[in-house]
This record gives sequence, C-alpha cells and structure tokens, in this order.
Amino acid sequence: MTKIPRLAVLLALILPVASPSAQQPPRAQRTLRAAKLTEKITLDGLLDDAAWRGVPVADGFTQSEPNTGQPASEPTEVRVAFNAGTLYIGAYLYDREPNRLVVNEIRKDFREDDQDDFEVILDTFRDRHNGYVFITNVEGAKLDRQVAGEGREINGSWDAVWEVKTKRVADGWTLEMAIPFRSLRYDPSATQTWGINFSRRIRRKNEVTFWSPVPREFNLARLTLAGDLEGVEPGGASRDIRAKPYALGRSVRSVGASTFNTQRDGGVDIKAGLTRALTLDVTVNPDFAQVEADELQVNLTQFSQFFPEKREFFLENSGTFYVGDAARNNRVFTVPTADEDMLLFFSRRIGLTPTAQPVKIPLGARLTGNAGGFGVGAMSMLTDRLGSTPASLYSAVRLRRNVGNGSDLGVIYMSREATDSTNDFNRVYGLDANVRFYRKLDWNSFAVISDSPDRTMGEYAWRTSLNWEGPFLHVKAAEMHIGDGFDNDLGFYRRTGVRKHFLDAGVRPRWNWWRDRGVREIHPHVVWNYYEDFAGNTVGKSLHSGNSWFFNNGGFIEISVNPRYELLRDSLRLNRGNTKAQRLAPGGYQWTDWMIRGTTDASRPVSLNYSAAWGGLWSGTQKTVNATVTIKPTYKLRLAVGTQHSQIALDRPNDEFAATVWTARVNYSFATNKFLDALSQYDMATRQVNSNVRFNLIHRPLSDLFIVFNENRFTTFDAPTPGRSVILKFTQMMAF
Repeated sequence: MTKIPRLAVLLALILPVASPSAQQPPRAQRTLRAAKLTEKITLDGLLDDAAWRGVPVADGFTQSEPNTGQPASEPTEVRVAFNAGTLYIGAYLYDREPNRLVVNEIRKDFREDDQDDFEVILDTFRDRHNGYVFITNVEGAKLDRQVAGEGREINGSWDAVWEVKTKRVADGWTLEMAIPFRSLRYDPSATQTWGINFSRRIRRKNEVTFWSPVPREFNLARLTLAGDLEGVEPGGASRDIRAKPYALGRSVRSVGASTFNTQRDGGVDIKAGLTRALTLDVTVNPDFAQVEADELQVNLTQFSQFFPEKREFFLENSGTFYVGDAARNNRVFTVPTADEDMLLFFSRRIGLTPTAQPVKIPLGARLTGNAGGFGVGAMSMLTDRLGSTPASLYSAVRLRRNVGNGSDLGVIYMSREATDSTNDFNRVYGLDANVRFYRKLDWNSFAVISDSPDRTMGEYAWRTSLNWEGPFLHVKAAEMHIGDGFDNDLGFYRRTGVRKHFLDAGVRPRWNWWRDRGVREIHPHVVWNYYEDFAGNTVGKSLHSGNSWFFNNGGFIEISVNPRYELLRDSLRLNRGNTKAQRLAPGGYQWTDWMIRGTTDASRPVSLNYSAAWGGLWSGTQKTVNATVTIKPTYKLRLAVGTQHSQIALDRPNDEFAATVWTARVNYSFATNKFLDALSQYDMATRQVNSNVRFNLIHRPLSDLFIVFNENRFTTFDAPTPGRSVILKFTQMMAF
C-alpha cells in the first residue's frame, strides 16, 4: 500500500468523529465582572485597600469533594480587578477553625493536594481548552502551570512572573495575587472575556470546592465547566522581549580519574512576544546542569524505563505538541495510561543519547501561541555530534483548531535530519482529533505515518479511544496499531508490529455506611491490555483486577490480582549485579502476581506510600516491596526515605537474587525563594551510590542562582576514585 492511500484510510478513521453532531448545546456559565482600578493596590495579602471596595464578588462556592453540588462548608469570596499592566485577584477564605489550617510546604511548585490552598485558572483565549493556573497556600508559596486540551497535558514546569502575598486572620486567611498581563498570552483584537474558575482546598476535611461547579470526576482543568470573566481591558503592553543570559562554571572529575576538569560556559534564552498571542523563544547554547537527577529504579521488565522530561526549555508550552488523550481523571493513577505505549512527541529524545548522556545544543527556537484561529507550535533544535550519535536538526510543527466545547482537530509534523548526511533522516506526520459528546464522553484518535530511508513497509501508527467519565461509572476502550516499519526519533514507544486492545472500566459507589466508617469511596475496577502481532500471535497481555478504598482523610488502599503473559523475542538478564547470571531464554512466559498498594494521609507530619507484590515473575517467583516514609517536622523541612526491594527466585538451580535500591531525599525551604534539595540513592546490585545536592536561590523573578554537587561512588573493595562535580550557575532575567 502506498503512503497516500494509507493516509486516506487513516483519515477516514478519524474525520467522522469530528462531525457537527458532536457539538453540544451551550452551557450557562457563571460570570464575574473585573473592575478597572482607579486607585493603587498595596500587595500585602490584606484586602483593606480602598481599591477593593465595590469590586464585584465571586462567592457561592460548591463542593466537588466530598458532596458534589452541596454548598462549601466554609465561605470563600474572590474579587478580580486590573489596571493597565496587571490583573489582581483578592480572596478571603473564611475558616471557623483557623488554627487547623494545614501547611506542608513553601517551596516553589509545592504539592497542593496535601494542604490548604487557593487555585485560579485563566482561559485567556476563552477557547475552553487551554489555561494558566496559579496556586498558593496559607504561607504564600507559589505554584504555576499550563493546561492544554483540558488537562490532556499539564505542564507543571511552566514559570511566570507573578506575585502573591497571604495573611492569616482571625476568621481564616486572605491573599492578593498580582499577575502582569505580559506574563499571559491573549488575543488583543477580541473582546476581552476570559474563561475563569476558582478552587479552594480545605485539607483537614479533604474538601475541594469550586466557584463554577465541577463534579468530582473532573478537576480545575475542565475549562468547559469554567465561568466567564468579563470586562478585562489589558493596556497597551510592550512587545514583551525578555533575555535570560546565564554564566556557568563547573569542575568535574570522572569516575576513576585523578584530576578535575574545569569548564566555563554561557548562553542566553530570548523570549519575544511577536504579538500578544504569539511568542518566539530562542535559546543559544542552553545548559541543563541544574536539572534534578533521575531516580534509579529496579527494572524487572524487558523494556527500557521511562524517565520524564525535566529541562525547562522543552517543558514550557510542551502541551502545544502533545498528541493523544489523558489518563482517567481519578485521584490516584492505579495503572499506567494507554499513552505510555506511544508518546508521539517526547522531547527527551533531543539533546540526550539513548544512555542519557547530554549532547551539546548550539541553537534552538520555538514559536507557540495562536494565529488565525489556530493553536500554533513550531520548534527546531540543532544538536552536535557525540560519538555515534550524529549531529542533527530536530523539528516539530503543530497546528490545532478548536471545533467546539472540548473538541479539536490537529495536524503534526516531526523530523530529525542529520546535518552531515542527506540519507540519514526520520520524518513523521499525521493528524489527530479529540471530540466530546454529552460532556462526559470523549473520543480521541490519531493517525501518523513515518518516513525513513531504510524502511518501506508498515511505516504507520494509529490509535483511537472512547472514554466515558461519570461520577459512578467509567469505561475507556482503545485500539492501537503500530506498523512493523514505524520509526519515530522524537517519540517514546516499546513495541512495533503490534495491535493493542485496551479496556479500563470500573464503578465508584459512595455509601453512607462506608463513609461513617472512614471510607469515602470504593472502586472495583479492571484494566485489560492485550498485544498481538499482525499474524494474530499473542505477544503480551495483562489483566489487572482490583478494588480500591479511598478514605475520608485522603489515603487509599488497593488490592489486586494481575495475570500476565509476555513473549521474549531475545534473551533477558534480570540480575544486573551479576554479569555471569543466566539469561531467560526467548519464548512465552505466563505468571500471576498479587499486589497491595496505598498511601496514608499525606497531610500528616508522617505518611507512608507503599506497595507489595508477591507470586509469579517470568519463570519463577517474586517478593517485591516499595515503600517510602515521608516526615514533615515543619512546612520548611521534608524528609523521605524509601526502598525498592525484590527477592527473585527463577526456576533454575542457584538462580536466586535480590535487587534493592535505597533512596533518601531531603528538601529544606529557607523561604519561598530559597531552597536546598538533596537526593542520594544506593543500588545494592551494582554497589553504587549516586548523590545530588542542589541549592537554588530565586534572587528575582525567573532569575536563579544554582549551586549543584554530584557524586558517583562505588562501595566495592577495589572501587575506583569517585566521580564528582561542582556546578555554579547564575541566570538573570532582563525585560525590555
């Protein structure tokens, strides 16, 4: 089959779901009018400035948890005002027991679900798809993120220039946020009515409330349920040009070396608002030495481990390039999402070798925003040669058009072109559709084809899924095909030449009898994955059958049974600590394991996250425990100690071994702009200790000082000299 007819077939798979019948009748939105300021607001967390008088109030919050639709147990009042350059949000969060407010962190991008907080989402294009989220807690910590596709992609590493101040008062707490318009993107030619919603968490009650009601099966990212903010009049903002140069010095000694190698480097990131809706980012010689280290994991599968992207440049606006659908919107992800088998765009493939060695990036550029009614994304990154990894130009282009509340159509193009060879390239192009029916039923599909010089057959992949997300019943079914010749140098996937069938279904009853005994919800569910090749032979399958109990205090426990089958194409050695250990022979392996997993109340000073599995594993048995104890003596200090331990016994004489990784993590926040983070891990199989200590001072908004220490040490009697590095990095944001 030629590529053009094949693409036509795949188009026929997707396009019918985008018919006008998928449109929904308009939903009545809550509205709030923003007030234009004539007086100055002093940002101190108190709402006592004269400027706040007469500003319309958003109140009448309703519960999402625990009792959807019921009035909030504690009142909340929010006001929104603006001047030519800044949007102000003031909130009064009443509480009859202010001494019981829960605060667990003050670090940047804190974990919001284990403490009291206030959240706002701004849909500046009012497209009901994408938004900016700003969150704070009682002590004024800051968390910001971008939401794309109503939560199909949530970018927690996005950072904006904004300020917040909070105050504890006799009957609760108050706050003031100041968000410069230049930190946002919007359409200056359109009438300035934005989508908006507010949320509050009262952690001791495990209560979540919203201004514009959101049922418990969804969250703040569900922008089709947001209200409207009317009357916003941003002033004539500048073009918004920002430069962020950095200077870096590092001293490195490799494992086994006797001397340190000193290096100096520098570069710059430039951000230019071409319009109020379109942003150009350029990076020259970026360096990511300050990025948090990846955590070691015990891997007992036949596949490479997945490590998420952590580099700032690639994370900002990453939702623009995301293709696929989201995991179920439950509070605890009990199983991997379907998209972990196929992430079409995975930026970690840029500037890193397959073994995670950094590759120099001399130059990169990214264009994101909205133009002509389309969401636009374009990115190009140039990388140098490193060993067998060729110098290449990585590119991605993405266009997306909203076609209704919660629905959109898109196209994507990705490529890697070797700069020193005309016959070394990889190109992927295709389209996707995300369509919503009846507000609870989502149909998500994509279809792509690849083009590489050494492959001529099976260069395609497609996936379609249907998801019903209700308060009681959820059902998700998906089908995915990956051709034998599919190749994507900008993606993450585990297999080619397979068909995958996927089903995830469950019910979530809430009964008063259970609630009176501390259980808010039970969740019996099944998750079925079945993989077969195109000849119909089974290459993998799993059936996860479990029941979860979600407690009133936010903890949960789950018990499951998991029959599995895996086909090994090549031999596999599980015991990494013994290079002479026997390998599992190619062939089919079938086993069943049992698992118990859960967490205690994470808002408490001491909490436990745990899982235990026992039963079969490949040709033998396993006893596996993962457990982490977290201690929070104050909201400034967080200590965590954990272990991943597996005792494996295969069906061969003397083939028994243990795989263990110990992890210790310390986080200390001197203030909301000054942090110390330390991570140390010990892999008993390789007798290796990896340590990463990072000090971060945000000396002004989006400007940082980093001091980083890394050590790689072996504990064997003949161990080589430890590898060490000390890095000093200084960045300074300058606005024009």
